[in-house]
Amino acid sequence: MDSDSINPKPISSVDEDYRPPLPPRPSTNATDSGSLQGQATTAITPVEIQTLSFPDGSRGTFSTPGPDSIPSPAESGGASPNRHDSSTSAEVDETASLMSFAPTMRPAGDIASLLAGELHKKSPAWKMLRTQSASVLPFEKGRIGADDRFVEFHREFDPLPEEYDEDAEEDVLRLWKSKLKHYLILSSAGKPIWSRYGDLSLINSSMGVVQTIISFYEGAKNPLQGFSAGDTRFVILTKGPLYFVAISKLGESDSQIQAQLDALYMQILSTLTLPRLTHIFANRPSTDLRKPLEGTEGLLSSLVDTFTKGSSSALLGSLECLRLRKSQRHAINNTFLKLRAEKLLYGLIVAGGSFDLQLIFNMLFESDGIKGGGGENWIPICLPAFNNKGYLYMYVSFFDGTSGEQASSPAAAQGRSSDEEIAMILVSPDRESFFELKQMRDNVAQQLAKNGTLAIIQNATRAGRPKIHEIAPGSQVSHFLYKSRANVQFCMASLEPHFTGLVSRRRLMTTYHELHASIHAKHSHLKVLHAVGDDATSLAWTTPVFEFYCVAGPNVSRATITQGANKIIQWAKREEERLFIIGGGVF
Repeated sequence: MDSDSINPKPISSVDEDYRPPLPPRPSTNATDSGSLQGQATTAITPVEIQTLSFPDGSRGTFSTPGPDSIPSPAESGGASPNRHDSSTSAEVDETASLMSFAPTMRPAGDIASLLAGELHKKSPAWKMLRTQSASVLPFEKGRIGADDRFVEFHREFDPLPEEYDEDAEEDVLRLWKSKLKHYLILSSAGKPIWSRYGDLSLINSSMGVVQTIISFYEGAKNPLQGFSAGDTRFVILTKGPLYFVAISKLGESDSQIQAQLDALYMQILSTLTLPRLTHIFANRPSTDLRKPLEGTEGLLSSLVDTFTKGSSSALLGSLECLRLRKSQRHAINNTFLKLRAEKLLYGLIVAGGSFDLQLIFNMLFESDGIKGGGGENWIPICLPAFNNKGYLYMYVSFFDGTSGEQASSPAAAQGRSSDEEIAMILVSPDRESFFELKQMRDNVAQQLAKNGTLAIIQNATRAGRPKIHEIAPGSQVSHFLYKSRANVQFCMASLEPHFTGLVSRRRLMTTYHELHASIHAKHSHLKVLHAVGDDATSLAWTTPVFEFYCVAGPNVSRATITQGANKIIQWAKREEERLFIIGGGVF
């Protein structure tokens, strides 16, 4: 009813139950009917379709919101594909291999959608905005505060005091706990064997607690593989009578850490062999293994430090090779085949840095004894992936420049970078073949120096890794990793100039670890993963042919980073025979 139909009742002072009349209703003309929806409506959102050609010949179609659309939080990337309504299940099945993550409702790279209706993209203001957005580098706006785990990473490898009094023990223990990554080795009897940081007596009680926890689960026939305590992850690998423990705050996955522990185990086998290790503990389970491993502490430490700093080779489980022309590789192969010794099992030339090769490189370039010798070395070594029951014998010789002569002193003593060191490795199963392999080394070195191959190798080491602006001009990608699955080899962009620092390199590798863990997670069917963070944008792309990971600035859009990735992958396909060893010399 309207206001004219109200007939107010006279107010009586004694009528306490009287209620005043309601105010008149507003006129129906006062409300804009256009702003009300009295029935179900259908919202139409413009969608742009982008088609990309992949290096393997396939094509992919991706949909992106149009310039006038404003996505919901679920649309802007934070939701998993399997959380949509059942009405869109068919679409989910088709797009489940493509996922995009964003920490906020709208990534910074989509500013264009907000300004499309107000500013013209070709205006000077728009161009300035786009230029400033593209100039922001990955991790340039890294969080600096108490919650940033990498603030003190530059002190991660500082040694703990070796001598201290009882009053300072708490301070030393606090320093030990401040490390972001620990590696421990102990026996099943609870005997401490090795720790990356600290005196074993300092952390003996901690090792005892870990051994008790592991033994409890083994007694229940349910071996413990890992557990978490706050933001710290404990990962355990049991190998016969040995327990390998990693304590990490770096955000790595269990499978990644277990691969590192397995490499640590193989480093021990390279010194002892499996039969000897088994024999030691079969007779005395409480044996102290520190004495048989005496002198290898430096190798163990250098190996795990490589993992803590971030190792692309360990992450991808592959080997990085020098970039050489196909004809130059053939010249090296033919020289080895022509001049090989009768008892040669394996031969290669290495510069600057399968698990067996990682063990060789770690021993070669990290052992002070081998590098200090400068010239030639004869080393018994067990290669567990080849044969964990016995030793092979490795002849190692460093070159002095391009003359082919033996180096008389390490590269550092001559003012050269260790990355420029070139060495020849010849492996034989015969312990008496030293002089035979030495003669082969001299013959091969003389021939390589004569035809200029040694100079080519040295120039390749000095040239370093490829730079983004050389292989993909104009790309906003800052760094990449590319793995050839068939060849089990990878290539990566130069760390210069943005990722040469210890902290920036660790941030970069942490991003790669997170991408790798997501795309290789159990039951995961992702092929492309796009992630947007506060300090970087990243992309993972995997096919049966290759794995690709790249990082760009935080304001780079998905289309831009995908376009840059496509350029780099096409370059890698063109340069495949230069980047990777394909069909090396076999005899």
